[in-house]
Amino acid sequence: MRRRTKININPKHVLIVCVVLCIGLIIFSFRFGEKLSPVKEAVGTVITPMQVGINSVGTFLSDKLDNFKSINDLLEENATLKDQVSVLSYQNKLLTQDKYELDGLRELFDLDQKYLDYPKVAARVISKDTNNWYNVFTIDKGTRDGLAKNMNVLAGNGLAGIITEAHYNYSVVRSIIDDNSSVYGMFLKTSDTCVVKGDLQLMDDGKIRVELINKDADIKDGYEIVTSHISPNFLQGILIGYVSDIKLDASNMTKTAYLTPVVDFERLEEVLIITELKEPLID
Repeated sequence: MRRRTKININPKHVLIVCVVLCIGLIIFSFRFGEKLSPVKEAVGTVITPMQVGINSVGTFLSDKLDNFKSINDLLEENATLKDQVSVLSYQNKLLTQDKYELDGLRELFDLDQKYLDYPKVAARVISKDTNNWYNVFTIDKGTRDGLAKNMNVLAGNGLAGIITEAHYNYSVVRSIIDDNSSVYGMFLKTSDTCVVKGDLQLMDDGKIRVELINKDADIKDGYEIVTSHISPNFLQGILIGYVSDIKLDASNMTKTAYLTPVVDFERLEEVLIITELKEPLID
């Protein structure tokens, strides 16, 4: 077999040849430019469309890359704005909550000023029955805070209920709208007595019952009813609500009516407890 001869070419020699060839072509082009014009035109005719196409493709790709960059920038900006909106929404919720708490404290302050003669402790409602109304609810204060059974509970603009159970760090309150609630009341303007009875069914219309009104009582719709001096557990003079729909009973012996409480028993957050118990009557 014949062995192939390996040819070694020095890269420097190749570079020198290419440089000389390029210089020669440049000189030839300048020297014989007019004679080569047809060739230039022919080459231009072929190259120009290709160049236009290449430019179009390059422009298209450049535009797409610019659009892609713009989309990425917009996505980043959108993510940043979403984070800012989340932070602002959270801050707004905190401010709204603070406003509601401030309004609640302001209402308690106004209520406290209305009954300055009585010592009071503020408490927060922490649970209630499963129905729509706060007819029985629990507060976060108990015997360690000086609370006891039968202490009167205030909210809104007047009487909310009475403590039925007092434990170390919580108490249970039965409100005046509960079916088992009965409060001796009197008309502030005439001093005629009555009994305010809880009725959860009537509370759907925002009212409870008023019974055992003297048939000769000179009373009208809108009169205020407050706690009576004859009540064994409720302190005197606490506003309960406003009377309406006064009617004579079928027996013609007494009148009945409805009462609109001055407390919103659908929403209760803070209450005031009068820490003074009514002294029992002694024979």
